Amino acid sequence: MIFIVVKFKVRPEHQDKWPTTTKAFTEATRAEPGNLWFDWSRSVDDPSEFVLVEAFRDGDAGAAHVGSEHFEKGLEAMRPALTETPRILNMEIPGVEWARMGELEIS
Repeated sequence: MIFIVVKFKVRPEHQDKWPTTTKAFTEATRAEPGNLWFDWSRSVDDPSEFVLVEAFRDGDAGAAHVGSEHFEKGLEAMRPALTETPRILNMEIPGVEWARMGELEIS
């Protein structure tokens, strides 16, 4: 799978609107056939930081995502709300789902 984490720094006046700003992009991406997950979180330490954790079945699905119209529209919607270029980790890892954390097994 293609596993991606992106950190977005959002201007104060856009922070409370961020879920609305990214809603169409999020919904369209989650509907892509190769999308495994697309989940937003907000930092508990920095209210300006939103973190996106996403995964795609393979490189073809990732390329289709980046080449989609909703990807381009999503970038256009987000750009004015950002204070800096987002930071990203993008890697290919085996599997297509989350593994269980053995060190914290709950029975």
